[in-house]
Amino acid sequence: MATTNGAQFISIRVAVTQAEPVWLDLQATVEKTCKLITEAAEHGARLIAFPECWVPGYPCWIWLRALDFNLMTRYLKNSLKVDSSEMRRICQCAKDSNIAVILGFSENLNNSLWIAQATISAQGKLLMTRRKLKATHLERTVFGDASGASLHNVVELDLGQESQHTKVGALSCWEHIQPLLKYHTYLQGEEIHVAAWPPLDSHPGGDALWSMSSEGCQSLSQTYAAESAAFVLHCTAVVTDAGVKAMQTDAGFLFNRPGGGSSAVFGPDGRRITEPLPSHEEGIIYADLDMDMSLKAKCFVDSCGHYSRPDLLWLGVDDREKKHKIVSKGDGSQ
Repeated sequence: MATTNGAQFISIRVAVTQAEPVWLDLQATVEKTCKLITEAAEHGARLIAFPECWVPGYPCWIWLRALDFNLMTRYLKNSLKVDSSEMRRICQCAKDSNIAVILGFSENLNNSLWIAQATISAQGKLLMTRRKLKATHLERTVFGDASGASLHNVVELDLGQESQHTKVGALSCWEHIQPLLKYHTYLQGEEIHVAAWPPLDSHPGGDALWSMSSEGCQSLSQTYAAESAAFVLHCTAVVTDAGVKAMQTDAGFLFNRPGGGSSAVFGPDGRRITEPLPSHEEGIIYADLDMDMSLKAKCFVDSCGHYSRPDLLWLGVDDREKKHKIVSKGDGSQ
């Protein structure tokens, strides 16, 4: 808590990773996760963000070979289970370091996979897990779709600001082009948003989709910031020669060379408030968030408040979790 001209404002230090996982190695990536959590906490951060499928790394090979039984089997065996000693270790590390964690991971449940995110409090509590609603294009060769519970993707976190709680939300990758999903997230009142992305390369020129490039995806995160009036932690991973070798992607048009990092923090008006790291360089990007910036942006336009017209346009939501079976309790209820 700081004071300017007698007025108090809240500043929260956040950390955004730009790092390379230990590809296809659950234990080693969990070990690296804990090292990054500890490092961020030692630098005063109250929240740290990780990219899409950080554990055990994004399955880069799918953009070259949609079918690879050997890599897929290894990937499945090294994906993270929510109820596991590995997840408990990450939660304990968050508690020991007194820092909240937004973790991107490949979730293994009964040997099926989903692109997932977890929110862990600074007290080590697993407050939220969600899945990407729709895997993008070739990701569908690996991952399934989420159900209604994953729409509840914003939680309140105690980030150490004198009993003040901050609403923090999360989405993965091209969920940031889904207007209805974004608006549903805005409506939950988030103040900080974690945008988890895979490694992203600069646009190569020609007729390649600009929207798939690091520049294009950053623009989606910036747009999200301006629309929501929230801070956006744009989080990406790095690929080195080790990643190219592990995924066997040297002949592909994506993930075929070192790079991929473009992590950043965007303010509630869309401006970039951090300096970039080189795309091939690992590190942690820090930012001190003046939470009054969000209020200033909302004074001008609040897309879920005074700058909306719910009498003309509104959102319908079915957030029920659809399960394979429903067990009767014997009294007619379910």
